[in-house]
Amino acid sequence: MGVGRRMQKQGPPPDLGKKRKSFEAEDGTRGKKRKTSENSRPVAPSSQSSNGKSNSGLTQHTEGNFVNGERSKRNHGKASVKSGKAVTLGDDSSDVDAADLFGGFDSDEDAITNGLGDAALGDGDALRDDFLDSGSSIYDSEPEQETARFSDDDGSDAEEKLTAANIEGLSRKLQSAQDEEAVQAAQELQDDALQTNISAEVNDLSDTQAISAQLAPDLQLLRTRITDTIRILDNFSTLHDPSCSRSSYTSQLLEDICIYYGYSPYLAEKLFSLFTPSEAFAFFESNETPRPLVIRTNTLRTSRRSLAQALINRGVTLEPVGKWSKVGLQIFESQVPLGATPEYLAGHYILQAASSFLPVMALAPQEDERILEMAAAPGGKSTYIAALMKNTGILFANDSNKNRAKALIGNIHRLGAKNTIISSHDARAFPKIIGGFDRILLDAPCSGTGVIAKDPSVKTNKTETDFLRLPHLQKQMLLAAIDSVDHASKTGGYVVYSTCSVTVEENEGVVQYALSRRPNVKLVETGLGFGVEGFKRYRGKTFDEKMGWTRRFYPHKYNVDGFFVAKLKKTGPSPQTKMDVKGNGTNKGKEADVAMVDKTPMVDDEKENGEDDDFGGFDDEEDEKIIERAERQRLKRKGLNPKSALKGGKTGVAANDADPVRKANTTGGQ
Repeated sequence: MGVGRRMQKQGPPPDLGKKRKSFEAEDGTRGKKRKTSENSRPVAPSSQSSNGKSNSGLTQHTEGNFVNGERSKRNHGKASVKSGKAVTLGDDSSDVDAADLFGGFDSDEDAITNGLGDAALGDGDALRDDFLDSGSSIYDSEPEQETARFSDDDGSDAEEKLTAANIEGLSRKLQSAQDEEAVQAAQELQDDALQTNISAEVNDLSDTQAISAQLAPDLQLLRTRITDTIRILDNFSTLHDPSCSRSSYTSQLLEDICIYYGYSPYLAEKLFSLFTPSEAFAFFESNETPRPLVIRTNTLRTSRRSLAQALINRGVTLEPVGKWSKVGLQIFESQVPLGATPEYLAGHYILQAASSFLPVMALAPQEDERILEMAAAPGGKSTYIAALMKNTGILFANDSNKNRAKALIGNIHRLGAKNTIISSHDARAFPKIIGGFDRILLDAPCSGTGVIAKDPSVKTNKTETDFLRLPHLQKQMLLAAIDSVDHASKTGGYVVYSTCSVTVEENEGVVQYALSRRPNVKLVETGLGFGVEGFKRYRGKTFDEKMGWTRRFYPHKYNVDGFFVAKLKKTGPSPQTKMDVKGNGTNKGKEADVAMVDKTPMVDDEKENGEDDDFGGFDDEEDEKIIERAERQRLKRKGLNPKSALKGGKTGVAANDADPVRKANTTGGQ
């Protein structure tokens, strides 16, 4: 094989000022030389390029002069090739052959740039005949070769030098290019933007719903319109459009609230009617933010100061929840999970919402009392009551759901409530099961409109049927609680009714129903130092004048869950009514009992026959005491006051003789 071109000795570069002479190219296959055009001549290869690198490519030499190191533009890159002749590069072809074929290169970099390095010359590869037979000149591809571009390149082949003469023109050119890009970007945004129902005024509600269901709303424009509508409604006389009524503004605002916050139209209208427009907006806005994390100190095991210090040492940032609570701590930051700390497992605290403190504080349990919580799970309020009672007396923690009662049992054991009895009964049946309680707490099941921040599903899953079914259940439970409490209790006789809802139907409406059905109860002050007064009038309905003593708590005012608390005092015994399983009171029981009374006079067979008893007869006085004691116990189990029921201390026999209905009841009870 011939010596490769890299191994050949190369002489000094030729004189560029002289004209190149024609030469004959050597045929790599047949060993013959071929004459080329007169404008090209053989070039002796050089060992080093001008930049000191080895010559690994082909060098182009063209006809022309160089001025100041630059080639003149005349005949730039031209090299004539004899038409109709195909040139083949063999294994022993030298740099001269390649230079003759491609018109020469200025340097190694030119060869590499044009892709004609060592790899470009394959063994036995032949160029296309039609490429050389075209008769056109071969031009250097360097001016057309595009190098890497950067983000600030203007796309021109060569940057124009900045001078004092052309600076203004270049600035205008740059400014026009930027303006054109801005116009194109704006056009793209306009073409790609979704059409919304905000920009168009739609009067038909069905059309509005159809459009809103198909198109995504522009939340920024929607919020702007909500704030503008609220501002108009707050100062309607001066800011409103004469062509629009207040109801049209209100309906538009409710529609926007439904879209922006995701409420159902029914629930949005019900909640909006509780407030002024600006306060309603604050209420809806506060429901989008979760309430602060609060824990309650279990005073049965530790004090708040000791617990706070222990948690601070574990990296917890906290502060007291407020002046109104002596056991609450608000958590801002925690480096440890609060549900798995040693203090939590030891029962030093429980995770409990601040609003759940309020009904227990209103109940104000005392030591050595008999207290019932009708819906106790998961046990936050029950353990708080036990702590205030200092584990004295008896606490009945009831929940009708046995699955929820499991969590109740766990919290009671963990927090060390030893005076608690757990039951699982229907709360409406308690007057028939057990009574005579000093205090009763009824945190009734509700719609949850006060805890939307905790459960956003309430926004859409509550319907009109729920606000008919739930108040009915709450009324039955409240009547059962009233009938189960002892009005003659020396320290109590109180019933606290609370819900985590803000609707009137579940709060003031239920309390008003209980007042109308039980004249032996009255509203008293809750003892809570803050909160909004309950409604005395609402949408044409008038409630008890003392309904203002009830308390409402809103998230946008006190940063707690929405809550309602009412406190009632039982002043007399409940009427003698027959209670069904569901706790519904009815007077039909009297008629039924009276109909079953046997009015046949009793005959003393012993005196009539004149025969003495083998056992010496009965002791009537002792029997009367036993009967009276049994009657008192029976009345206590029903939650009735034995003294008032027995009419001034008469014996059971005398009372029954005087009252046939009571006699029938006593007979049935025995």
